[in-house]
Amino acid sequence: MTGGINLQPHVNQVPDDEAAGVYGSVRETLIAARRKTAAAINAAMVEAYWEIGRRIAESQGERADYGQRLMQYLSERLTAEFGAGFTERNLRAMRQFYQTFPIRHTVCAELSWSHYRLLMKVPDETRRAFYAREAAESGWTVRQLERQIHSFFYERLLATRAENRAELAAEIEHSGSKSAADTLLKDPYVLEFLDLKEPARFRENELEQALIDNLRDFLLELGKGFAFVARQKRISDDTDHYYIDLVLYNYILKCFVLIDLKAGKLTHQDVGQMDSYVRIYDAKMRRDDDNPSIGIILCADKSEIVAKYSVLADARNIFASRYMLYLPTEEELRREIERERAKIEERLEREKDA
Repeated sequence: MTGGINLQPHVNQVPDDEAAGVYGSVRETLIAARRKTAAAINAAMVEAYWEIGRRIAESQGERADYGQRLMQYLSERLTAEFGAGFTERNLRAMRQFYQTFPIRHTVCAELSWSHYRLLMKVPDETRRAFYAREAAESGWTVRQLERQIHSFFYERLLATRAENRAELAAEIEHSGSKSAADTLLKDPYVLEFLDLKEPARFRENELEQALIDNLRDFLLELGKGFAFVARQKRISDDTDHYYIDLVLYNYILKCFVLIDLKAGKLTHQDVGQMDSYVRIYDAKMRRDDDNPSIGIILCADKSEIVAKYSVLADARNIFASRYMLYLPTEEELRREIERERAKIEERLEREKDA
């Protein structure tokens, strides 16, 4: 027999290109079907657990003794008929699920029961709603959601995102900024997943390599919409060549993001260098449908003097952000938020007097 597909079931046989193409197509169809099935099952189970929680909560009311007996009764009967998963502890979690999210339409089908078990541990309603929304929109895994909660993602955004103050939100809208990068970028970034020592003990190329090795976690820490483009990207003016540590693209801001890594303290030279990088990159690399590029100097320590008396004070597309190699304590976080709020208020006062 010549040509076509040999139908004998030889596992080690190498199929022809046509057969391999058919297999690839069938495989993708099955994977997509399994994903849809898993998503449908997840949504149905979350809805079922919410409904179970509602029935238990409404039946118990204020009757503590009856509630305990009801839990025991339901656990025994459900376990006997449906198997594991209906311990009294799990039933109490379902009741808490309903009590925490009492409005059915606020329960998101994209999130799993494991997501909601984590969210129920967040005591503040505003924070909880924020994490639920971000997890659904960004497609966070359970592990990613847990990390964002434990790294105080919400609190850090409060200290850095402009729309959390009506005055700054109005300013951004009035200015007509296309990118509004100050609503997306954070300060500081927490890079504890790199497992590096103190900044003084490593070089910038080691920091760069560590970020590349942990690229997924780094993009997650940066926030929404970031995609990796290049490392050590060469750009040139008329006489010299320069190398940008990392180049990303943000599809929400629709612009390139240039990152310069600094193991030490921010300097005026760092700011001037990034200003040049952004200008050259836009002149040589930016496409007509891209917004102006953004430059981020990621440094171990940000000098407020440099920030005040440099292009950072006026430029809308150059930022300096600190990175931390460990998760902040609650006290450190509180001081950080107060420091950022004071800076915003000082800036508003200066502009009011201008």
